[in-house]
Amino acid sequence: MNNWTRGQIAEASAGVGVYAAKSMTFAGGTTNDPGDFDGTGNPADLFTVTGTVLMKLFATCDTDLAGATATVEVGTAKNTAGLIAQTTATDIAQNEIWHDNAPDSSVELSSVATEKIVNQDVIQTAGTANITSGALTYHCIWKPLTIDANVVVA
Repeated sequence: MNNWTRGQIAEASAGVGVYAAKSMTFAGGTTNDPGDFDGTGNPADLFTVTGTVLMKLFATCDTDLAGATATVEVGTAKNTAGLIAQTTATDIAQNEIWHDNAPDSSVELSSVATEKIVNQDVIQTAGTANITSGALTYHCIWKPLTIDANVVVA
């Protein structure tokens, strides 16, 4: 946990922010895997958030996602699609940037990753059916708003 001074908060907030990344591989046919929509691994913890932060979050697809009618979304326990909208998993293809419900490009404006105020842990939720295969890397850029603010990979 960080103990930010007001000066450090101002400095970190003025710059790009602090970076953290988490890779997620899906094998939804495996019991309790994060891709197993009705297993204990779903929702999956992505980032542990302490205090209150400003956050930009997006994912890059490393391997096409598969899984019939499966959906996936990213948010918090109170708003499970608050950071990345619910998306049909098979619409997320290798080398695409996932930031909304219609991933379609390997090049995006940096402004598509909207900055949100977050004060709960960040989770990924698989829905409707299993995400049977694929891999994503989540990219989190954050800035502290409170003295106890911190974001770490879960």
